[in-house]
Amino acid sequence: MLNKSQTLTDFLLHEEITSPPVNGSLTMVLLQIENSVKIIGSHIKQSGLVDILGKTGYKNAFNDEVQRFDDLSNTLLVTTLLSSGEVYAVASEELKEPIYSKNKGGDFIVCIDPLDGSSNVDCNASLGTIFSIYKKGDNILQKGNDQIAAGYVLYGPSIMFVLTTGKGVNGFTLDPSIGSFLLSHSNIIIPEKGSQYAINEGYSSNFTNQTKKFLKSFKSNGAKLRYSGCMVSDVHRILIQGGIFLYPADNKNPNGKLRLLYEINPMAFIINQAGGLAVSDGIDPLTILPNSVNQTMSIVLGSKDNVKIYKSF
Repeated sequence: MLNKSQTLTDFLLHEEITSPPVNGSLTMVLLQIENSVKIIGSHIKQSGLVDILGKTGYKNAFNDEVQRFDDLSNTLLVTTLLSSGEVYAVASEELKEPIYSKNKGGDFIVCIDPLDGSSNVDCNASLGTIFSIYKKGDNILQKGNDQIAAGYVLYGPSIMFVLTTGKGVNGFTLDPSIGSFLLSHSNIIIPEKGSQYAINEGYSSNFTNQTKKFLKSFKSNGAKLRYSGCMVSDVHRILIQGGIFLYPADNKNPNGKLRLLYEINPMAFIINQAGGLAVSDGIDPLTILPNSVNQTMSIVLGSKDNVKIYKSF
């Protein structure tokens, strides 16, 4: 029976006993992320009332316009994580290079997309935060299979914290009356197939023949488009209801557009842990050794049957 009074902290303390590699140090890192996203969520609720909207006037490592809210979220997460004493380095979508702890201490590398879907800020639409955690190694670049934890936070009608530590996927919903994330979705399993898809069809003229043929077939069987422009929101819908999320390579972006470290690896890890599939350029993205912190790839993920059908094209 689902214990909806179990907090994220309680859950992690129990995991320390039953599910290595969760230990006190990893719990501390995850709780630092929890504290940060509570603050980010609070600011989001006030985004039309306080002066945090608009652009900063500069671009990030991917040549994207940086919103002021991007900058605020990035600064908060990076500062909080590095001050924990447990984090060796933080790599962020908003930074050209990773930032290391002052004394090069800490056992973990954390990769973050501080504010996914930030172009939605000014129009009050869905937003998210994505994170993944690795053990410190000889190189900051590691395969997605080396992740020891990954998750995302969805800032929607309620704020959800979805987490995997390599043994299934669990979701926690923020109860604002007590300020705690409570276990609301235990052992999430993605449906084996679904009838919805998420893709930016505004780029349809650039789609490859594989993508065009798949979409034509899928839509002829009654599939419905559901797309918000926020990966967290779109993947969360697929995770809960089934279907397929696509950000494939196209004629304009032959190497794909989403970031392997910051978006693809954590989301692929979560989907796989929930029983789904993910594919980048025909292979499992979690087996790819990144060539840089800024590497981009194609990604198709979601319900097992839907992804297999996409691969068949």
